[in-house]
Amino acid sequence: MKKLMTMTRQFRDDENGAAMVEYTVLLGIITVAVIATVVLVGTWVGGKWTQLNTTLLSASPLT
Repeated sequence: MKKLMTMTRQFRDDENGAAMVEYTVLLGIITVAVIATVVLVGTWVGGKWTQLNTTLLSASPLT
């Protein structure tokens, strides 16, 4: 346990640790943005696909 506390203090005092935390937060923000974009684009494409299907079915001479 003492070794873990020593490592934690060294990590806190080290400037590389602060930079790593900043990069981790930035990576988290980018990840959330990418997931949100994929969901929004997927929803938009699904809506367009449904609209195209509806248009094609209404124009079809078979119905």
